[in-house]
Amino acid sequence: MTAPGEPADGDGRPWHAPMAVRKTTLAQYLMDERDHPCEPGLASLLQDVSVACKVISRRIALGALGAAGSITGRDETRANLARVAHGLFLESTEASGELAGILSEELALPRRGAPDRRAGTYLLLLDPLDGASNLDVNVPAGSIFSILRAPAAGGVSTGDFLQPGVHQLCAGYAIYGPSTMLVLSVGFGVQGFTLDPHLGEFFLTHRAIRIPETTTEFAINASNHRFWEPAVRRYVDECLAGRSAARGKDFGMRWIASLVAELHRILMHGGVCLFPRDSRERTRRGHLQLLFECNPVAFIVEQAGGASSTGRGSILGRVPGDIGQREGFVFGAVEEVKRIEQFHREHVRRSHDAPLFGSRGLFRNPV
Repeated sequence: MTAPGEPADGDGRPWHAPMAVRKTTLAQYLMDERDHPCEPGLASLLQDVSVACKVISRRIALGALGAAGSITGRDETRANLARVAHGLFLESTEASGELAGILSEELALPRRGAPDRRAGTYLLLLDPLDGASNLDVNVPAGSIFSILRAPAAGGVSTGDFLQPGVHQLCAGYAIYGPSTMLVLSVGFGVQGFTLDPHLGEFFLTHRAIRIPETTTEFAINASNHRFWEPAVRRYVDECLAGRSAARGKDFGMRWIASLVAELHRILMHGGVCLFPRDSRERTRRGHLQLLFECNPVAFIVEQAGGASSTGRGSILGRVPGDIGQREGFVFGAVEEVKRIEQFHREHVRRSHDAPLFGSRGLFRNPV
């Protein structure tokens, strides 16, 4: 029987949208080994990750209605949301037995997979809730993850996770916005899956995502201009000078203050994003964490035909020295990332920079 208010076909049977039936689910994509072979254990772990993303999406969609406890401070609320998201990932992924260990921004030390199960073969790295501060104003937040192979069976140590990004088997993110999407790569391009909240399934909606090599958009927090290195100032000044200067075209500038949101926009529309290191003590080495943010984002970007860099060279080739290592980070359109690297090569020393009249300002000659 058709439920009240449910559309029906001519003979009274419930009607279902044919597009939902024809689309490929995440599980079907991961099981299809013709174009993108995925190890069964890795596919199983990704399914577990997707379950956590669904639950987090639901919690966020409830907004204040879904707030836990009686926390009143904004900073405490954000921290609580990140802890809740972290707990949901643990609950979803540990039980399968595929994990040797897990490391997240919410953990000071690695955590083994479920101790009552066999030792798994994968290591999961997590930023459980990136951009939590944006939720106050209903701007998208997200979860970032990557998966490495465990070096050996048995116990798991901090050193096991200190692998260069080029060793990642998979990386992805969920973005919790007007719709929830799970975007990932298992090393064969980048695919986007959109959550159907009624069916509780991620469906493949964006195949083989590619980042255009050129762009007229860049993203950076311009309020930090006075702390930037000369190469970064030079690049931004050129973009702002527009078509009358060296670049010969006008650029648009934006800043969402969410790594996931910036990455998603670049994957959907193109662009370049800069999180440069600067002269302040706390960001002298960089803003973003290499293991939890730079490496997975760089893996996705390069799988989508874009480029990533510290500003001086490869991110994915960096060997982490410790869990909390931070780096300057640039990613997006190949042409722009190469230009930023070129400027860094030309500015080998930090010096006084007069942006309007110096050799690195608005009125410099084209390169």
